Amino acid sequence: MLKIIFGDIENSIYHPPTYFDNQYEDEWIIDPLSIEMIQDIDKSTVISPHLIESPVLGPISTKELSGGVKTLMLMAFDQSGKIFNASLCGDNCAKWIVKIGAIKDLTINLHHVLNFISADRFDALMLNTGRMIHSHHEYLDEALRIKER
Repeated sequence: MLKIIFGDIENSIYHPPTYFDNQYEDEWIIDPLSIEMIQDIDKSTVISPHLIESPVLGPISTKELSGGVKTLMLMAFDQSGKIFNASLCGDNCAKWIVKIGAIKDLTINLHHVLNFISADRFDALMLNTGRMIHSHHEYLDEALRIKER
């Protein structure tokens, strides 16, 4: 289940890309979920755990992937119990956050209102208020209430 908390929280990683660069495992990169996310978000192709083919940059290392993709992979594969700051993700990552939250328990930290419109209908628990939401519209209503406090 996806859980969302706005603001600072203990046990969160504020800059997931740096954490990723020091913690990722090669298996994460070649997992089918990562391959699909890298293709969708970065428009790049995984050649091997250490080589990605970018249409813009050419051959790049795993450490040169976007912060959004790195954060998504941490959400999907990291087993440390850390909470990752999803505010470094672009709106194009929202559908992937919802997908990962449907596969496993996932708590994310936000400092802005992420646009979940691409996910359409989804379920999440808003930890600041304890309210369950079931759509992008409900998420926006709740997020704005939280941000106005």
